[in-house]
Amino acid sequence: MYRYYDAAGTVIYVGKAKDLSKRVAQYFVPPERLNTKTRILVSKIADVQYSVVDSEADALLLENNLIKQYKPKYNILLKDSKTYPWICVTGDEFPQVYLTRRIVRNGSRYFGPYSSVMHAKALLEFFRDNYPLRSCKYRIDADAILRKKYRPCLDFHIGRCRGCCVGLISREEYDAYIDEIVRLLGGGVGDIVRGYKDRMQEAADALDFETAQAYKERIDRLQSHYAHSVVTAARDNDVDVFSLVFDPGQAYGNFLRIRGGCIIQSLNLGFKMNIEEDQAAVLSTFIAEIESKFGALSREVVVPFLPDVEIEGVSWRIPVRGDKLSLLTLSNKNALEYRFNQLKQREHADPDEYRAAVLEELRKALGMKELPVHMECFDNSNIQGTNPVASCVVFRNGEPSKKDYRKFKIKTVVGANDYASMKEVVNRRYARMLAENPEDLPQLVVIDGGKGQLEFAWQALAELGLTGRLTVIGLAKRLEEVIRVGDPYPLFLDRNSQSLKLLQRIRDEAHRFGITFHRKLRSKAQISSALREIPGVGERTEQRLLMHFGSVARIAAAPVEEIAGLVGPALANRIKTSLSHE
Repeated sequence: MYRYYDAAGTVIYVGKAKDLSKRVAQYFVPPERLNTKTRILVSKIADVQYSVVDSEADALLLENNLIKQYKPKYNILLKDSKTYPWICVTGDEFPQVYLTRRIVRNGSRYFGPYSSVMHAKALLEFFRDNYPLRSCKYRIDADAILRKKYRPCLDFHIGRCRGCCVGLISREEYDAYIDEIVRLLGGGVGDIVRGYKDRMQEAADALDFETAQAYKERIDRLQSHYAHSVVTAARDNDVDVFSLVFDPGQAYGNFLRIRGGCIIQSLNLGFKMNIEEDQAAVLSTFIAEIESKFGALSREVVVPFLPDVEIEGVSWRIPVRGDKLSLLTLSNKNALEYRFNQLKQREHADPDEYRAAVLEELRKALGMKELPVHMECFDNSNIQGTNPVASCVVFRNGEPSKKDYRKFKIKTVVGANDYASMKEVVNRRYARMLAENPEDLPQLVVIDGGKGQLEFAWQALAELGLTGRLTVIGLAKRLEEVIRVGDPYPLFLDRNSQSLKLLQRIRDEAHRFGITFHRKLRSKAQISSALREIPGVGERTEQRLLMHFGSVARIAAAPVEEIAGLVGPALANRIKTSLSHE
């Protein structure tokens, strides 16, 4: 275990290594072999101290404790500052069971923590409905009962408590309820159900059908509740499950604890990586944090990849099929959901950081070298070949830049030919950009359409010599698949991912902008067909009439004298005659 100190004597990094000299030497190499953050760390090191421990597990726990104590600037740091609730079973003669966020070392037993407060409250409600436990906070013991210090409360009168405060239930009977609750909290629902089934069968064999029915009702209540409140594996397993999802400088983890085939604990944690840590080191940090919260790990731990530490008595499993793979998949879904929620919170707390994270997610998903801070999307719009137009919308830093939007009338294509129209507008857009502002080329071009539109857009870029300078993709609306040039297989992004939502947003904005332009042209064309075809009616006359009357229909219904007041008698008669024949 080693610690780096800066010139002021502050711990700036804590690490662990099997071979200390080899590990420390990795930091002191030519600067060009280190990434930027690690170079900064090395430049701050003024002293090194180390400690020797007996095992890798001890090193892992000591590292975790020192990071919490010193909060070194360059270590992996926990981002999760929430206090999770626990279920407390007190150590009184007649124990209470309640929810708390504070752990007091007074002999009470604590179960949790629960990442979902709703789940913890649902458990407590189930216990209150099925076990006659006291809800009061009185100090109840044999002396208080003998002196009749307390009177039964409302819970006693409505049947939710057996009256332990006045000695109406023995301590042994009350303890039996508590023992069963503790077993349920520890994941022993399967054993309890099997025990009830045996007693139900014994009662039935003895023709004690009322007792058998009581056990059956208990079994039904337990199975009904746990079928909805926890997810059960196909077999009874006692395992711990870890999963991690990574972003640049960030990691999001989920932990599941399985006992008797039931998930009894689940926790999400976020990690901030201030230097480039490998994934195995992050997983080890996660494992150490969970061990400090929940105690010793199971003998079998399911992980997505191996951590950089070995723990005696613990076997790492990377599943490829079966129940354990299903558990790992479930844990990974929880980590992804946690990541999604954290990003949404950052959207409100720090919009710039949120947008940067979404763009980085999109860059990784598309395999781009540059961050797509400048994106453009093209869409064609026509109805049966009439008034063919196209639109180009621009997003900068993940937000619309409406002053940069462009609309195009198709000039060289006859009829409804989306492919050729796409090639024309892409060529016109970037030929002009190369001539006027070549430094402002986008990093990502999105084509609304499938392989055909993408191929013709690619041809236009190839003719301009731009294929190596930007990334172009197609976004097909039917399945929202991403089409890439030269790749026969579409790319399917996670439908809940922010990167896909950003692509959908820019595509929908291009469609909206293009449709609006197309409707305007159609409306103008319909007016022109009614007025412009009349000899003597030009653009200024048309505008004067429409501004006065509001529509062609009102012009047709107006008296000829009123029209003549605007355009003269001769033209007024021609307009009236022409519109009356429409």
